[in-house]
Amino acid sequence: MSASVRREDADVVLLLHVQPGARESAFAGLHGEALKLRLAAPALEGRANRELIRYLAEAFAVPLASVLLLNGESSRHKRVRIIAPRAWPPALAAWQ
Repeated sequence: MSASVRREDADVVLLLHVQPGARESAFAGLHGEALKLRLAAPALEGRANRELIRYLAEAFAVPLASVLLLNGESSRHKRVRIIAPRAWPPALAAWQ
């Protein structure tokens, strides 16, 4: 585990650097101490945050309500909690 991926009991907390406006949503390595996540949504009217939650819910096989944006709502730097993930994205296998 690194500072960008932390387990807290059955949950996972991610430190993210997001890049809105990408062609597709996908993990893209590291950006400093944070995981870089490209989002296929503009940083406009909350669209990028909605795509962030949708993408992470799908990647970790949890309902949308199990993805909590802890801080960084209007920033590229975000901290997100995944409650009881049922799957682990292949792009994050090194942090499992």
